[in-house]
Amino acid sequence: MEPTAKAKTLIEALPYLQAFRGKTLLIKLGGSAMEDPSLVSRVMRDIVFLELAGIYPVVVHGGGKAISAAMEAAGLEAKFVGGFRVTTEAAIDIVARVLSEEINPSLVQMVCACGGKAVGIPGDNVFVGEKVKGTDSAGNCVDIGRVGEVVGCQLSNIIAAQQAGIIPVISPLAVELATGKQLNINADLAAAALAKQLKVAKLIYLSDVPGLLEDMNDSGSLIKSVTRNEAQEMIANGTISGGMIPKVSSAMDALNAGVGKVHFVDGRLQHALLLEIFTDGGIGTEILQ
Repeated sequence: MEPTAKAKTLIEALPYLQAFRGKTLLIKLGGSAMEDPSLVSRVMRDIVFLELAGIYPVVVHGGGKAISAAMEAAGLEAKFVGGFRVTTEAAIDIVARVLSEEINPSLVQMVCACGGKAVGIPGDNVFVGEKVKGTDSAGNCVDIGRVGEVVGCQLSNIIAAQQAGIIPVISPLAVELATGKQLNINADLAAAALAKQLKVAKLIYLSDVPGLLEDMNDSGSLIKSVTRNEAQEMIANGTISGGMIPKVSSAMDALNAGVGKVHFVDGRLQHALLLEIFTDGGIGTEILQ
């Protein structure tokens, strides 16, 4: 890139740096974008950039495939009902170990390796939850074990980390309100719940899809920007389907609660996070008020 072009890129980023300095951005990291350590390391470096630019990033991560692999190694079958992992009493220990002892510390270490500061916060120190039932393909209500939904968030550890210039990295676990036991929480829904409580300027889902597509079989049919009402129409007419429905529904719920914008971005692309935030065109889909 020529020096003039580099300067233009920096100037293009200037209004976004000004707009989001001092604001909180919540980044949900998940999907197969988490499978390549070198790719994840680059994402964490971009998150360090955000913090050094005066923005307050908060990370919520998933870990579905690593959990499934650990369950298989322990002789437990990974089962899903309505998009939720069936989490038995035996499985919740594996879920908690993989999230809080393997994935979370590795993300913190990557931040530190890039010159940043991060702290791993177990989700059950943040999220308060209640157990939920699942719905099978026939529409029947079924018990899916220690799976929950977020009913509240404890923000003190997150706010303390932000004030100290430290990036909070949070796993999707909750403490059950009635019993104090751990619950497995869908990471997308956990991120949306926390974004609502923090009233973040942006909620950004980094996964392994380009964004919302007009045609799910055509990656070139990316929809750059939609409103909440347009997104609801896309769910009704089937343009948004399957596993994207709870993601988009949680995004709209977050917007209703005061989140500024929600973005769906392909985390496999180099510097996808920075390109979505700091360029005029972005590279994913944004959902607006």
